[in-house]
Amino acid sequence: MSDAFNPASQQFVALVLAADRTGKDPITQHTGAACKAFAPVDGIPMIIRVLDTLMACNQISSIILCGPPESLHAHCPELKQRIVSGQVKWLPNMDSPSRSAESGLNHVCRNTPVLLTTADHALLTPGIVQNFLQKSLAANSDATVGAINQNVIAAAFPNAKRTVIRLNDGGFCGCNLFTFKPQGRSVVKFWRKAEDLRKRPWRLIAQVLGFKTVLSYLLGSLTLHQALAAVSEKSGVTIQAIMLDDPRAGVDVDKVEDLVLAESILRSES
Repeated sequence: MSDAFNPASQQFVALVLAADRTGKDPITQHTGAACKAFAPVDGIPMIIRVLDTLMACNQISSIILCGPPESLHAHCPELKQRIVSGQVKWLPNMDSPSRSAESGLNHVCRNTPVLLTTADHALLTPGIVQNFLQKSLAANSDATVGAINQNVIAAAFPNAKRTVIRLNDGGFCGCNLFTFKPQGRSVVKFWRKAEDLRKRPWRLIAQVLGFKTVLSYLLGSLTLHQALAAVSEKSGVTIQAIMLDDPRAGVDVDKVEDLVLAESILRSES
C-alpha cells in the first residue's frame, strides 16, 4: 500500500482517549459512575455522546477508543454493544495520554489522517468536528490543534471557568481536538518527552519550548503563532492552530462545575 497522503479522500480515523486514571476524579465521585467516561451528562454517558457525534460525521471512516479498562465495560452496556458489534474498535489505554495516542496511531494505516479527541468532550457536535477537519485538511501543516478565543466562550457562557493561555494576541482555550497527517504523527513522541519531563520543569522548558520562547511569554510578547512555531521547530513537525468559533468547542467536562454547565447548555438546546 502506498504511503502517499491524498487529502481529497477527506476520511479520518477518529481516536478517542478515554482512560480512567484516578479514583479521585471529581466527576466520578460526584456522579457515582464506574469511570469518568461513563458519567451521565443530561442522562447520556459522555463517551456515548462523543461516539454519536463522531459517527454522524461523514469525514470519519472509523473510530478507535483507547480505554476505559475492559473490566469496566459492563457498567456501560451501550458501549460494550458497540465494541462487540465492531462499530468501535477498543484498545487498552496505556499509562499516559501520549502513550495511549501512540498505541492508537499504531493501529491506523500510515497514509490515513487521524483526528484525536477525548471522551469528556460532551458538547462536541458534528458541525464542530466537520469544520475542524475541513480547516485542518486545508492547512499547510503536518498537525493541527483546535483553539478558541477566550472571549468567544466568555460571551456565550459568562460564568464558565476555563484554562486560558494568555498570549500577546489574546487569551486562548484548547478544544481537545487535534489532527495528524502522516508526517505529523511523530509529534506524539515529542508529546511523550514532555510528559516524561513534567517533574523536571527546567529541562521541560529547555527541550520543549526553549528559553527564548519562555522569556517572550514571561515578557508578554509571545503570540500564538510564535508559540506553535517554537514547538514546530523543536519537534520537527509543522503545527498550526485551527481557530474555532463555536463556544461549545472549548468546554470539556473536568470539574463538577463543567458538568453543571454542560447539562444546562444541553437542556437549553432541547
